[in-house]
Amino acid sequence: MKIETPETHIGIIGGGPMALMLYKRLIESGIKNLKITIFEKQKQLGVGMPYSSLGANDEHVTNVSDIEIPELVMPMKEWIKTAPTELLKRFDINSANFNEYKVVPRLLLGEYLSDQFEILLEHSKKIGLKTVVKFETAVTDVVDERDSLTIVTNKGEVKGLHHIMIATGHQWSAKNDKKFKNYFDSPYPPSKLKIKANYPVAIKGASLTAIDAIRTLARENGCFSKNEDGSLTYNLNDDSPEFSLILHSIDGLLPAIRFHLEDVHHSDDSVLSDEETKEVMDANDGFIPLDYLFERNFKNSFIKKDSDFYQEIKNLTIEAFVEKMMALREKLDAFVLFKAEYAEAEKSIKRKESIYWKEMLTELSFAMNYPAKHFSAEDMIRLKKVLIPLISIVIAHVPQSSCRELIALYDANVLTLIEVNPESKVEP
Repeated sequence: MKIETPETHIGIIGGGPMALMLYKRLIESGIKNLKITIFEKQKQLGVGMPYSSLGANDEHVTNVSDIEIPELVMPMKEWIKTAPTELLKRFDINSANFNEYKVVPRLLLGEYLSDQFEILLEHSKKIGLKTVVKFETAVTDVVDERDSLTIVTNKGEVKGLHHIMIATGHQWSAKNDKKFKNYFDSPYPPSKLKIKANYPVAIKGASLTAIDAIRTLARENGCFSKNEDGSLTYNLNDDSPEFSLILHSIDGLLPAIRFHLEDVHHSDDSVLSDEETKEVMDANDGFIPLDYLFERNFKNSFIKKDSDFYQEIKNLTIEAFVEKMMALREKLDAFVLFKAEYAEAEKSIKRKESIYWKEMLTELSFAMNYPAKHFSAEDMIRLKKVLIPLISIVIAHVPQSSCRELIALYDANVLTLIEVNPESKVEP
């Protein structure tokens, strides 16, 4: 007698890039009699905040390239050949010589991700996977019933769910936007920064988010022109002669620059196996030492790849290594170092040679994701206070086009940086 498999109903809250990855995995899982309901508060799947008008204008670019994007239905390089001509023209993309190693406009990536989602939805119909997509539906609550879950939305309730996956992505505060004129809690949506600013503009931070704000404000108050050597020159508009941008950065540091990555996808070897995890925890009173991961996933990688660098760092503690790497950053003027790192990154990309210690620091940050919950309290403090400040700078991977714009603004005496400390605060 054939036994029917009970239907499993899964809800995905949020329909952005993470939901796309989850949905693809569920399709590939082969789970029988599966129903999926996707709740998306906007009108488009796949784009989320970063790759829609909520998080980008035409001038904003990704900090990942096609080859770094996890496998979907088709690579972006292939999708570009099928993309609408008007879309490619809008972003000045030539499908014939599309470079899969270069970053792309964020809104273009959003269209790609959205198309991939639609292809998966069509595929799910063919294989009999039930999928319901609820657009313009904001989830307000999840209720745990006795044997199922209920999702409460602005359009009513959906009952009978067995599992819920939360993929709500970025959430930005806007509580002060209406309280104070020309004060914004975040630069998103960036359309609000399309303002004539004939005065200095202060920006809290110097991260990729700050660079988003810079790219928009700079275009509204001046223009970039390309020089013969590929560099840029910035000129202020006649009606914005007093426009300037002042970054306020902790310790006066700028983020590091995108370079050639040897391994664009993190290797399986970087993740601890269940057996290794148990062995390490058994030997360390139930904890995974931060020092163990630093040796395993960072230091040891240089034994074969860069033996000279390994000799430099093999006896260094985490604290000593971070101090060594930060010493130069703190010694030099931020923009002098930024220009030098840009030149170094350009050579790395041209020669297709990694800046290996930076790449392995990126690998270490990935490798720590799962074991971090097994760190001792002392190691968690060390991670946050010592290692993360360096990692957050190095893994920013500022795209080359953003670098050229920042350098042009600095050379035009429009962009400056002020060093602040963690105790500094903003008073609107």
